[in-house]
Amino acid sequence: MSFSKSADEKGGPLNTTTFAAVDSDFDNSHDKIQALVAEDHEHDIKLRTMSWQKAAWLLCGDQVCLAIMAQSWSLSVLGWVPGIITMVLAGLLFWFTSITMHRFIMVHPQIRDICDFAYYACGKNKIAYEFTGFMLLANNIMLIGFHVLTGAKILNTLSDHSLCTVSFSIIVTFMGIIMSLPRTLKHVSFMSMGSAACMGMAILLFLIFAGKEAAPGYGYNGDYPTAGPVGTYAFPPAGTGFVAAMNAVLNITFLWVPQILFPTFISEMEHPKDFPKSLAVLAAVSGFLFIVPPAIGFRYLGQYATAPAFGSLGVVAYKKASFAFVIVPTLVIGVIYANVSAKFLYFCIMGSSHHAHSNTVIGWGAWAGVMVVIWFIAFIFAEVIPSMGDFLSLLGAAFDSFFGFIFFAIAYWQMHRAELFKGAWRSAKTAFHIFVMLVGLFLLGPGLYAAVEAIKADYAGSTRPAFSCADLSI
Repeated sequence: MSFSKSADEKGGPLNTTTFAAVDSDFDNSHDKIQALVAEDHEHDIKLRTMSWQKAAWLLCGDQVCLAIMAQSWSLSVLGWVPGIITMVLAGLLFWFTSITMHRFIMVHPQIRDICDFAYYACGKNKIAYEFTGFMLLANNIMLIGFHVLTGAKILNTLSDHSLCTVSFSIIVTFMGIIMSLPRTLKHVSFMSMGSAACMGMAILLFLIFAGKEAAPGYGYNGDYPTAGPVGTYAFPPAGTGFVAAMNAVLNITFLWVPQILFPTFISEMEHPKDFPKSLAVLAAVSGFLFIVPPAIGFRYLGQYATAPAFGSLGVVAYKKASFAFVIVPTLVIGVIYANVSAKFLYFCIMGSSHHAHSNTVIGWGAWAGVMVVIWFIAFIFAEVIPSMGDFLSLLGAAFDSFFGFIFFAIAYWQMHRAELFKGAWRSAKTAFHIFVMLVGLFLLGPGLYAAVEAIKADYAGSTRPAFSCADLSI
C-alpha cells in the first residue's frame, strides 16, 4: 500500500513554490508559518484556527482517559517504589520529547502529521513516510476499536446486559461516526472540554466510593478476601515475573505517549509557537491525574486492583455510578483518533483538489466516506480480536517506541548533528536524547517480547469468540 507524497511534495494547502527550501533554521520559521496561516485562511474550510487554549483542551480531552484507571493495577504489580519512579520518569520523558518535537516542527512548519515528521526526521526518507503511515493507521484504528469495545462494555454494565454486546458495539460505532463529522480540530476541542470533565467526575466518584466501601469486591486472584486483607507494598510481591512487571511498566509508559497526535494538533494552531503553553497545561493535569488517583486507588484496593479499577468496587451501584461517566471520553477520544487518521487518508485521496479544503458535495462526501470506513474497520477489530488489551500492548511496544521515543532522538540528531557536544549544556541534552533512544529500543525489544508473551498466555486459556453476545460488564 502506498500513501501520498510527503508534505513538501504534495498539493493541497501547502504552497510548494514558497516552501521548496525547508531546511532553514528556527529563526526564520515565523515567516513560513505566517504564510501557511494566510494561505489556509483563504479556503472555505480553515484548519489553522486553534488557539493554544483550545489546543490545551484538546490535549486534555485525549489524555484524561480510562487508561488512568488502569494505573492502580500497575502499582499493585510493581509496588510503590518502582511504580512511582516509573510514573515520574515517564512524565519527564514525555515533556522533553514533546518539546523536541515542537522545536523540530517549528523548523519544518509545513509538517501536517506524524508521517511528515518521520519523513523530515529521517532525512526526507520516503520509506520512513510510508512505514509511519502504516503505523499511524494501524495504531489509531485499533485504538478506536478498543474504544468501541469499551463503549459496549460500559453499556453492558449500565443496562445489566439488556442487549447483545454486538448491538451495543453497533450503537457506539454509529455515535462515533456522527460525532466525527466535524472537519476541524477546533470543533473537536469543544467536545474535549466535556470529555475531560466527565472523566474527572468518574475518577472523583471512584475515589469516594473506594474509600467509603468496607472492602473491594474483586481482584484477579479472586473475590475478596481470597487474596488476604487489602495491603500495599513498596516493591513487587514475591513471584512477580518479568512479563508481568514489564506489562505493568508498559501500561504506565504508553499512557504518556500521545505524541502520535501532536503534529496534527500543531498544524491546526493559528500560532504553533504557543504549543508549549498547551503542553504545560497538559503536563500539569497529567502529572496530577496519572499519579495521585492511581496511588489513592492502590491504597484502598491493594492487591485487588483491576484494570480498570472500577471493576474492583464491591458495591454494584458504586460501580455503575462512576463508570457511567466514562462513556463520554470513550466516544470523544475515539473521535480525536478518527479525525487524525481521516485527515491523513483524506489528503491522500483528495491531493491538490479544491475539494480538499472547500465546502463541496464531493469534499464532504469523501470525508464522511473515509470516516465511515475507519469506524467500520475499528468495529470489526473490536469484534474479532479476542483480547484487545493485549493487542494494544503489542502495538504500543511495536509502534509507540517510535512515536514516543525513537523519532524524537533522531529529530534531535537532525537538528544538532553538527554540534552534538558543543558545550556542557548541549552535551547534556545529547546524552539525554541518547537515553531516549535507548528507552525506545528497550520498549521495542524486551517490551515487545513481554507483550507477545502476554498474548500467548491469554490464548492458552479461554478467549472471547468473534461477534459474541456475551456479557462484558465489569
